[in-house]
Amino acid sequence: MRNSARRQTHNKSTKSRLKTLERSYQTAVASGNKETATAALTVVHSALDKAAKKGVVPRATANRKKSRLALRLAKAR
Repeated sequence: MRNSARRQTHNKSTKSRLKTLERSYQTAVASGNKETATAALTVVHSALDKAAKKGVVPRATANRKKSRLALRLAKAR
């Protein structure tokens, strides 16, 4: 398998995981459970940082998403 194809499949699975984590975080915020939402936020932050470190998503995109997700939790409180 070529390196580009290998990277493409890895990046695709990582991006899919990020979207799944973001959705689970949004459902936690919508449910109103602060502890669950805060725990989900830390998981999403960690995953975004790792994806940015590996170059799957740009660093600025990860930072922007983390900021917007944190604002969403702050508004819910």
